[in-house]
Amino acid sequence: MRPLSLQENPLESNPLRLLRNLRRSREIVTVLVNYGFDDLVDQLGLRRYLRWGRRLLFWKRSEPEVRLTRAKRIRLALESLGVTFIKFGQVVSTRPDLIPKDVIRELSKLQERVPSFPSNTAIEIVERELEDSIDSLFSEFDHKPLAAGSLGQVHRARLHDGTQLVVKIKRPDIDRVIEQDLSLMYELATMIERHFPDAEVFDPVGLVNQFSRTIHRELQFTREARSTDEFYRLFQDDATLHVPKIYWDLTQGDVITMEYIDGYRIDDIDNGEQLKNLPISAHDVAANGARIFMKMTFEFGIFHADPHPGNIRILPDGSICFIDYGMIGVLEAERRDLLVDLLLNVAKKDASRLVDVVLKIGKTKRNVDHQLLRADLRDFIGNYYGIPLDQISVGKMLTDFINILAIHRIRCPVDIMLLIRALITLEGVASRIAPDLNIAQEMEPYIYQISSERYHPRAIAGRIWSDACSLSKVLHELPEQIGRTLGKLSDDELRIQLEHRGIDHLTTEMDRSGNRLTIGMVVSALILASSVTILSDDRLVYISIPIFMLSSLLGIWLIYGVFRSGRL
Repeated sequence: MRPLSLQENPLESNPLRLLRNLRRSREIVTVLVNYGFDDLVDQLGLRRYLRWGRRLLFWKRSEPEVRLTRAKRIRLALESLGVTFIKFGQVVSTRPDLIPKDVIRELSKLQERVPSFPSNTAIEIVERELEDSIDSLFSEFDHKPLAAGSLGQVHRARLHDGTQLVVKIKRPDIDRVIEQDLSLMYELATMIERHFPDAEVFDPVGLVNQFSRTIHRELQFTREARSTDEFYRLFQDDATLHVPKIYWDLTQGDVITMEYIDGYRIDDIDNGEQLKNLPISAHDVAANGARIFMKMTFEFGIFHADPHPGNIRILPDGSICFIDYGMIGVLEAERRDLLVDLLLNVAKKDASRLVDVVLKIGKTKRNVDHQLLRADLRDFIGNYYGIPLDQISVGKMLTDFINILAIHRIRCPVDIMLLIRALITLEGVASRIAPDLNIAQEMEPYIYQISSERYHPRAIAGRIWSDACSLSKVLHELPEQIGRTLGKLSDDELRIQLEHRGIDHLTTEMDRSGNRLTIGMVVSALILASSVTILSDDRLVYISIPIFMLSSLLGIWLIYGVFRSGRL
């Protein structure tokens, strides 16, 4: 059983979240205004959160950064809003099929500037989770963090037998902070879809739900430990990849303890000096990295989804080590076959078949112009036709493919996007130490192996047997289903559910209009009754005048609300 396919439930809308988290809501709105997104704030009706809880006289608004590009203002706003929004920007940067190119480029520059938390707090967390004193657990525990991130920080330690370790500790209270921000982000995304119908193509709510699943997985430290252990098991016989060993007796809850890795950072060896100390060439190191990734993806169906330079170490024996398995992708066999079909149909110059593959890979929320899509794919094929697969730039080809999806508003599944992003990142990393290496050359054997295995008699027989079992099950259940339906029909219990699109908005507007009409009639009656009472009986003037004034204020408030809504 794989521990890698955990799915969190999607968030649900609750408009009261913005009020319950008023302070944080006000911070978000203030940042949006300060970075020149006044129109967004006004159209979403968020400016009132600036007034609630503080007096306008004491609010000093800084000058908005409207002179910067929109993409840069988005990045700066996310950085100003802290850890959760920075992480959101990093996840969104993996979706070039939904987000414009200029925004993607800026989001790729997002950096986490987080201070380390006190070592005393780190020790308290370790002792609480492992239920023992720090001196009993380790012979040495470095109080100075080796590294600090948005979700946790890492300390070096040593066992009593001298084994060197690293201890990764989750930040205190980070779960509460992220949950609060997630709920607010979901409400903002819901409001954007409600007030900006054109924004539906960017799928704001879907992006927040994707981010919610990603961040929840990263917050589960034991899940990261299990993922690392899974790769340790899969590659235990492969000398070219070193996976850090997890010490399960020192891993629990918010603490992961693993083997300390002492190697060269991939981004520290650009000058080539340290590569001279390796027993193999830089080209072989890069080729091994590409082969390892292809083996992960096409053989095991799981892959490291964030192979950026900071996550890679080159060990003195020339082997490669990924040190952080917090972001893992899963590629099911069906998706893997579609990706192989994509590459093979490009090589065969089969535009019609390629259209079918694209529509199977992606999802659409509107009708696709098949003729235009076929024309764009034909141009796409033309750029790579006649070039051997081992000479194609995988990164450029996949980037061009994603651009076509974005033009036609075809949404790519998250696992495919993670793989594409990882391949592009891997190609960029490999080119730094071995510019002559071609990633497609390492991918080619796996593609043709999968293609040939698909038409092996055993595979064909397996598919036929599977389809026959499914058909047999349907035929077996068909008489029962027909009998049940006819029984309900004869007993007048058959119900048909209709989906009314847009009816909720109509119902809301009718409720609002009815409420205003009711309030208006009540206010009119109060004004009329109090006026008659004032004129007819002086003894009731002290009761009638307050009622008259209150009714008039309610009437003015009602008129103001109608004018403000813009629906007079």
